Amino acid sequence: MIKLCFASNNKHKLEEISQVVGGYVDLLSLNDIKCFEELPETRDTMEGNSLQKAVYVLDHYHVPCFADDSGLEVEALKGAPGVYSARYAGDHRSNEDNIDLLLKNLYGDTNRRARFRSVITLVGLDEKPVYFEGIIPGTIIAGRRGTGGFGYDPVFVPEGHSRTFAEMSLEEKNAMSHRAIAVRKLADYLKGR
Repeated sequence: MIKLCFASNNKHKLEEISQVVGGYVDLLSLNDIKCFEELPETRDTMEGNSLQKAVYVLDHYHVPCFADDSGLEVEALKGAPGVYSARYAGDHRSNEDNIDLLLKNLYGDTNRRARFRSVITLVGLDEKPVYFEGIIPGTIIAGRRGTGGFGYDPVFVPEGHSRTFAEMSLEEKNAMSHRAIAVRKLADYLKGR
């Protein structure tokens, strides 16, 4: 079994990922390796941020690691909030603040097309970093629906569906989410080693 750190302590992300890779990867969180500092995320792309976090863990804790960076890209907002999705409304704002700002910025706009995108970077098992991308297209609705999920899930309806991610069970969301797509690509890669 491969021992890998996932560069996160976000319990929602850890649950999502362990459901996909838990059977054959010994998945460690940042807490498990005693990493309590804030990981750097200063790049202006998801690829850059996920690489920066994974390399930081590998360099400082000497354990193979993968990190993700995910964001919501809204067509009418020229791809915003994108890499700044978690801090769209400011560095110390909440998910609710981010959703409020998104809905305000889209008010009256008929183009509600958006996509969630996730980039996972794996370091420490090969000479070079390996990247895995997951994309799920959808639509931003005018108001929140559902109590599950996190982030922008209450206002995002995936293409071909009528419910938001927040109205779906974790299992339903995991079957199609951007992160789940990228994690499945990671899982397939690890299985093939």
